[in-house]
Amino acid sequence: MPARKSRTHEKMSAPLVEQTSADLVPGTRSLAELRSAAAGCQACDLWKMATQTVFGEGPKTAAIMFVGEQPGDLEDRSGHPFVGPAGKLFDRALEEAGIQRSEVYVTNVVKHFKWAAAERGKRRIHKKPRYSEIAACRPWLDAEMAAIKPRIVVCLGASSAQALLGKDFRVTRDRGKLIHSDLDPHVLATVHPSSILRAQDEESRRSQMRAFIEDLRQVVRAANKTSKS
Repeated sequence: MPARKSRTHEKMSAPLVEQTSADLVPGTRSLAELRSAAAGCQACDLWKMATQTVFGEGPKTAAIMFVGEQPGDLEDRSGHPFVGPAGKLFDRALEEAGIQRSEVYVTNVVKHFKWAAAERGKRRIHKKPRYSEIAACRPWLDAEMAAIKPRIVVCLGASSAQALLGKDFRVTRDRGKLIHSDLDPHVLATVHPSSILRAQDEESRRSQMRAFIEDLRQVVRAANKTSKS
């Protein structure tokens, strides 16, 4: 059964012409105005199955921006990024690395939950977004970066890293390193916390968690270094 549409989507009539998110992004650096505009985005078909747009959250003064792939089931229902199981693991890792969640900005390259119904039960199963869907949503991420001007952008997972750094980028090859790119802020890539949850056993999970925390400590070192340069 399709997920309940948000009130914002219910009130909007079908566009007469093909809409792009670039048409919707207002010329503002206000996160509140960007979030309000993104709530009605229909630039790709993902809004039809999503409950609502899940925009980024965090202070405009954030030095560090974390960018994941897309909201999950709980994020879609609540309207907030990184609040599900992966988000809770992410919070624990941030704390271990000495990073306050309240001081960073957290968002995704895709703002709607892409899912398929489970064969049994009512579970909604995450589906990987297509490149066209990522590209359709990119103007919102660009607007977030322009509004915040972070010193460090941290890509969480391959989809995020490849969206910002190109399809040939491999997290397994360059995770935890400062990457030279055309973006104004420095960029660092690491795994998505959901990959740690999928570890085969508890020993692997602990090992992957330690490596993830070390990547986050590298983020802190990089942020401190760039603040002094």
